[in-house]
Amino acid sequence: MKYISTRGGAEPQEFCDILLGGLAPDGGLYLPEAYPQVAGQLDEWRGLSYAELAFRVLGLFITDIPAADLKAICDKTYTAQTYRWSRDSAKAQDIVPLTSLEPDFHLLELSNGPTLAFKDMAMQLLGNLFEYVLDRRNETINILGATSGDTGSAAEYAMRGKHGVKVFMLSPEGRMSAFQRAQMYSLQDANIFNIAVRGMFDDAQDIVKAVSNDAGFKAKYKIGAVNSINWARVAAQVVYYFKGYFEATRSNSEQVAFCVPSGNFGNICAGHIARMMGLPIARLVLATNENDVLDEFFKSGVYRPRATAETHVTSSPSMDISKASNFERFIFDLVGRDAAMVRKLWREVDAGGSFSLAGGPFAARLPGYGIVSGSSSHADRLATIRDVWQRYGQMIDTHTADGVKVAREQRVAGVPMIVLETAQPVKFAETIQEALGRDPARPVELEGIENLPQRVEVVDAALDQVKNIIVRHC
Repeated sequence: MKYISTRGGAEPQEFCDILLGGLAPDGGLYLPEAYPQVAGQLDEWRGLSYAELAFRVLGLFITDIPAADLKAICDKTYTAQTYRWSRDSAKAQDIVPLTSLEPDFHLLELSNGPTLAFKDMAMQLLGNLFEYVLDRRNETINILGATSGDTGSAAEYAMRGKHGVKVFMLSPEGRMSAFQRAQMYSLQDANIFNIAVRGMFDDAQDIVKAVSNDAGFKAKYKIGAVNSINWARVAAQVVYYFKGYFEATRSNSEQVAFCVPSGNFGNICAGHIARMMGLPIARLVLATNENDVLDEFFKSGVYRPRATAETHVTSSPSMDISKASNFERFIFDLVGRDAAMVRKLWREVDAGGSFSLAGGPFAARLPGYGIVSGSSSHADRLATIRDVWQRYGQMIDTHTADGVKVAREQRVAGVPMIVLETAQPVKFAETIQEALGRDPARPVELEGIENLPQRVEVVDAALDQVKNIIVRHC
């Protein structure tokens, strides 16, 4: 399996090469030359353990790691001990259990890992893949990433103590919940460096892209990526769409719908890829918060990223994103994998502009990808959290509430709807308290985490300041 850039200016590469590289040299994102097809394999995959299912799915994308080694990595990653914070302890062995709220309406639990967020599902795998490849190549890497809340802690917990790896994680100063900040900033591991940027997530993400596009700096300081621009992250997330499908259906002749809270388009991009592979997904429902750039596109055909000043600070902060970096992967498929067209569109985006596919041939293709969308507000979140608690006795976080609200609007009779849970409520205790008048439970190990000493360096949204920190610690 070889990988190509969405912008067409990079030589096809193997998985292990793009694992360490992040962005393609031409500024594009990597995708497989063709999506593997799975229709003939679904029967034998139904009923597999999560680790075994991950091995089968990832094995289609990773052909330059021996099968026995890849299986060992999957077995090491997906254990009940690592993913142990399930709502129902009896379901812990499932890794990502399905919780049914009512017939044909479910939550897929993705937040049972060490940082209580769905990002752990991919990041724990990424940490083990990095260690495996670096050991065999006798290399080191400096990971540079940006987080709006959960990617940072998931990456740091996956990489802490890994030899040959340093992590430089950017986050928007004061924009995450107290629990999210504590998870990251309280880590004292020598290979973890937290950098708070005065601005929004998009400012931090722009700095990461700028560093990655500086070929000389990137090569000299061995810069890699763990954000969802890294293809391995997306590939790992594809796995749980298969698991959710098998859990919600009785046979492979059935179809399902997935509702995905989305800010950066990485999580739902994995669902798009699963659908392209042949998983019977009737529709993918994209849920945004007040930062509704993606909702606007799927309703109008116009992609109009917002400036920092136009980005809302919300109670679902991990989705406070107005420039969805993974969206380029979807557009590449939508325009028939025409790299020249993608380059043209992203010249406009990178220059601070927008583009429209409304009324043209690409707009006519859009319904064929089965993506519909909706948005949610703070009032919607509070009402949904209250309703799910009162009606089903289930406490959900703010992002999952956005998903439940939009999923209810987009249900189709006879088609099971699966909402992807994104985090555990304790990560957003302030809003849970506002909605329910009570604090969410948290694992005993994480009691008082906000009171631990924190280690973070605050900088302006300036490329040179971030580069100086990297140089200083490398």
